[in-house]
Amino acid sequence: MLRSDRLIIFGRYPVPGRTKTRLTPLLGAARAADLQRDLTERTLRTDRWVARRRPVDLEACFEGGSLSKLRRWLGPNLIFSQQSSGDLGERMKAAFLQAFQQGAQQVLLHGTDIPDLTTRHIDEAFDALKTHDLVLGPSTDGGYWLVGLKKPADLFDGIEWGSSSVFDKTAAAALGQGLSLHVLSPLTDMDTGEAVRHRMPDWARSRPYVSVILPALNEEAHIVETILSARNPDAEILVVDGGSGDRTVEQAERAGAAVIRGPRGRALQQNRGAREAKGSVLLFLHADTRLPEDYVAQVFETLMDRRVVLGAFRFKTDLHRPLMRGIEFTTNIRSRYLRLPYGDQALFVRRSCFQAVGGFPEMPIAEDLFFVRLVSNLGRIAVVPSPAITSGRRWKEGGVLRTTLINQLILAGFALGISPETLAGLYRRGTGKKRTI
Repeated sequence: MLRSDRLIIFGRYPVPGRTKTRLTPLLGAARAADLQRDLTERTLRTDRWVARRRPVDLEACFEGGSLSKLRRWLGPNLIFSQQSSGDLGERMKAAFLQAFQQGAQQVLLHGTDIPDLTTRHIDEAFDALKTHDLVLGPSTDGGYWLVGLKKPADLFDGIEWGSSSVFDKTAAAALGQGLSLHVLSPLTDMDTGEAVRHRMPDWARSRPYVSVILPALNEEAHIVETILSARNPDAEILVVDGGSGDRTVEQAERAGAAVIRGPRGRALQQNRGAREAKGSVLLFLHADTRLPEDYVAQVFETLMDRRVVLGAFRFKTDLHRPLMRGIEFTTNIRSRYLRLPYGDQALFVRRSCFQAVGGFPEMPIAEDLFFVRLVSNLGRIAVVPSPAITSGRRWKEGGVLRTTLINQLILAGFALGISPETLAGLYRRGTGKKRTI
């Protein structure tokens, strides 16, 4: 049953390059969108605290993103709606009209980028509507961060949105229509670099959104192509070299990656890279695997689902043989339904989740499978539809059937709880090689 009070959070679904674009020069496209996500979630937490203490319906009225994406991101117990077409005023006017038509008696609408918003502000606004027709919360840039009405009013036409006169013109229009007005305390919107530097200095520090961590050992044949696939304005690339005797380090540096010398062993190297990384998201990329062109946007969208704790890309190789296509198909079925992707699918995880499980287990083989299993205890595993393309060299050298059989035996041994040392021995006997990375 709908209640008499309605609180509308009015925002935009975060998409890198489309959200908070005025902050892109300071933060980068992905971090600007991530700031929008963070501010929205903070604001919604405040609104939910209000809804626990007073009978009010919460509505998320958003531009962009499907309703299913909004539900996945913002969770339950919300009325979801899409903003109408038109300028900001036309969209707010439509949101108010819809709320009143649905039976709401008092309606508050506010934006998503107000870090100083508290429950006290919302309570004051609802209480003021008992004795006033209109409530406005002025922004320090001349606009307003909240508007509240208890009946439809013609306040949204003829306004130059984004100008410093929005509040003054709206207040003048209200007084001209004989509406009584209550003004809240001014707050600051996070729309400019100056505002972010002043109110949220931690966000203003220069850092990437994603850190691509690349363990390497004698990978001069593949390292450049892999690094080039990972280059992105929102990413840093860290190559953790385990003591290469070829030109891996030289080529990695020439390709623009930062090189870290680390102990030999993939788990050790990946953990070392994670300690040096600056991004809020860590992506672990094998030295012979290429990422899709828009991988940062796909990582961002996957992690918009707060239930997802780890993601990976679809498995594909550059070996064009019918049997290999079948292996790719079955691998992707396993990754999707068993939620157990391999490391050569470019695993990515929030830094907080990585730290929560203590990083990769330091073992001689199958560290990726053990890591995925550890992280899966925290939430969901997601597989991105786009593929990360890994070199088919292992299948060429060892034979497609033989290499696949060894991989499946190791996977079965992992599932049965066989020790990593025993599995490493099986790998050495099957391939004639010592798997050091």
